[in-house]
Parts: sequence; structure tokens; C-alpha cells
Amino acid sequence: MPVLSLVEAVALLCLLSGTWALAEAAFRPALPGYRFAFPRDHASHPDFKTEWWYYSGHLQTKDGQRFGYQLTFFRVGVDPALRGDSRSRWAVSDLHLAHFAISDLTHRRFQYWERRSRGALDSAGALTKGFKVWNGPWEAGGDGKVHHLTASTDGYAIDLTLSPSKPPAIHGSRGVSQKAAGLGHASHYYSLTRMTTNGSLTFAGRPLTVTGSTWMDHEFGSSQLTSSQVGWDWFAIQFEDGTELMLYQLRLADGRSDPHSSGSLIHSDGRIEHLPFSAFELTPQEVWQSPKSDGRYPIRWRIQVPGRRLDLSVRVAFPEQELDTSSSTLVTYWEGSVSVSGTAGDRPIAGVGYLEMTGYAEPFRQPL
Repeated sequence: MPVLSLVEAVALLCLLSGTWALAEAAFRPALPGYRFAFPRDHASHPDFKTEWWYYSGHLQTKDGQRFGYQLTFFRVGVDPALRGDSRSRWAVSDLHLAHFAISDLTHRRFQYWERRSRGALDSAGALTKGFKVWNGPWEAGGDGKVHHLTASTDGYAIDLTLSPSKPPAIHGSRGVSQKAAGLGHASHYYSLTRMTTNGSLTFAGRPLTVTGSTWMDHEFGSSQLTSSQVGWDWFAIQFEDGTELMLYQLRLADGRSDPHSSGSLIHSDGRIEHLPFSAFELTPQEVWQSPKSDGRYPIRWRIQVPGRRLDLSVRVAFPEQELDTSSSTLVTYWEGSVSVSGTAGDRPIAGVGYLEMTGYAEPFRQPL
């Protein structure tokens, strides 16, 4: 993949640093009072600067082979004035980035890929009417009732149909998920936390029929993080009893956790319970050092939600699930499958999930 152009590099660094005030001012901030509507909000929101559609899930074959997967599409606004500009088919109004990863949980093998595009000549894009987002041969779309994912590269592929079993879970309060102090340091954020999944997965050239469950996140905003925030830990957990738990912890440069960290407990009937930072505790219990980046990642966590008498142990399926995305989002981060066990009150509870950790190999925020 060729070296980033100057325009691409500046736009990507702006995505990571959040310091390009003039560019951000041209986009709409995420403010309280936003009213979600579906399937409308599955589509793109180009009046916001950054947006992503994130799918992660667990799949298995009839003979017991287990896999995890991630497929994520990013849209980064560069210049809203160029959107729809008919004078040039090469005008850059958005950058489109994507990550695709498969974890072979049975044999502890991990593969990932990345893509970037200016979106010229429909090489990548995201529709605003109807839900479709794509980057080259990778695509997500659907009618709101069913989602379809396809991605393929070098003998690895997924072709999956996803059917939500719960309504969208809207995170945060008053339509915003606050990430820092001040208006606009927020996003509009919802999840489809349990999607029945069927289709095919190809690993090392071998096609397999798979079934499983997927979690989908969609988030959009224009100025989320601040210069004092150096990374985060994000958990998306599906329990066997039909409940789900999403938590994110924003880490500050001085080692503390940002009080704007929060989460959601989604009950089996779809009811959403907002969890402020004071409602949970995240405690790292074991660390793995990456031989590639030297990043030191917590690979075993204790999660406690005292108000719900939840006491959980989260363990990564295997440590080697780190991504170096120097050809797209310029971030080295850990993203992979985890298993969960523990207690909910007096009863045992178990599940699976995905964990994302940034800022351990290097501070997430990169200066211009």
C-alpha cells in the first residue's frame, strides 16, 4: 500500500488528535437532545466529522471449530464543502478506512487486514439514504431488519447474514454518550447487542459454514476526546442468560480513569440501564507484553458492578490479537475475543465478548 498523501495524513492525524478546530467547526457537534430513529440512523451522518460501524462476533462450525471476527468501517470528514461537488470526481470530502480481522480460537491464530480510500469513483462510501457502507470488496448493509456483511482478502473471507434479536440499545443520557467535559465532547452511540448470525467463513483458503452471534456498534460525532486522554478500554459482553454489558474506561495521562467513562447493562427484555463511572470498577489482573510493539496490555480483568451484584473475570482467548494499522488509522491497538465468567448475585454467569484496548503501545492521541 503506498505512503499516505499529505491530505490523508493530515486528516487522519486530525481524527486521532481532535485539535483541528477549524475543521471541527465546520461539522455538527453531538449535543444532548438527539432523537434516534431506525432504520434511518443505520445510514451515514456526513454532517458529523467521524463515524464508524463496528461488527464483532463469535462463530462456530458444526464440528466445534470456533472463530472470532471484527469488521469495522470508518468515515472521516475532511471538507464538507466538497461533498457532492460535481466539478471533480476526485474531490476528497471524506476518507474511508476499514479493518477486518479473524481469530481462530481453536488453534490460536490471528489474521487482520486494513484498507483506506478517498472514495473516488465509488471505491468506498456510505449512503445517507438506506444503509450501505463499503470499502473496496468489503461491505455492510441491510434494510434494518437484516444486515449482510461481506469481506474477502488473500484466502480469508466472511459472508454473513445478521438478524437482530433486540432493538437498538442507545447509550448514554439524553441522546449523547459523553466522552469528556464540555458540549460536543460526545458522540451519538447505539448498539445492536445480539444478532443471530449465519453464513460462511473462509480461513486459509478453507470455506466453512458457520453460525453464531454478533455485536454491532454505530457511533458518530465531531469532537470526542481531549488532549489529556491517552487511551481507553472497551468491553462488549454477551452473557448466556440473554443480557449484555457494554463498558468503556477512558484513561488519562496521569494514570487515572476519566469520570466520563460509562456503560450500559442491557437486560434480556431489551431494557437499557445506564451505568455511570461510579457504578462499576475495572481492575487489570494480568499483563502481556507484545513482542511487536512492546505495548503492555492487560489480558485478564476483574469487572465489578456492585449495584447489580456482578463480579466478573474477563480473560482474552489468546494474547496475540494486536493490530498495527499504520496504513489506515495510524493506531496500534489490541482487539480480540474474550471469555467471561463470574457471578450475578448468588448465581453463576458466563459469556463471551470483545475487548478493545488503545494507548498501551503508544498514547492514542498523536500531535500534529
